[in-house]
Amino acid sequence: MKIFIDADGCPVVDITVRTAKKYSLECFIICDTAHEFARDGAQTVVVEKGADSVDFKLVNLVGEGDIVVTQDYGLAAMCLARKAVPLSQNGLVFTDKNIDELLFSRYVSKKIRNAGGRLKGPSKRTPEQDERFRQVLEKLIQ
Repeated sequence: MKIFIDADGCPVVDITVRTAKKYSLECFIICDTAHEFARDGAQTVVVEKGADSVDFKLVNLVGEGDIVVTQDYGLAAMCLARKAVPLSQNGLVFTDKNIDELLFSRYVSKKIRNAGGRLKGPSKRTPEQDERFRQVLEKLIQ
């Protein structure tokens, strides 16, 4: 089991790396040249900046049973096809049972934005969200 982090805009990089170190798991941070990360205990893979370049690199690296930390529903769907376990920054485990609904909600939101509508953004991250993420990540590892 390895852990992969879709690091662009990910608020739980440090929690994920610490948890990977705790369980002696390989951890990879995947980012583009606009968002380079370096963390002790993780290998950083930097790809050229471009639409979905991080996503495609990550999908090509991930294998069955690996954990992928991402907030991108499209990437989560591709990881599910590779039999990986995608996990959101809020501790939601993406599954074959919930991904279709999530992808549809993303599609509807995009249609609203393209029509000039506005949607409320996410609320400020809380310590409780960080703790929930950590607990779910540890449960997946165990």
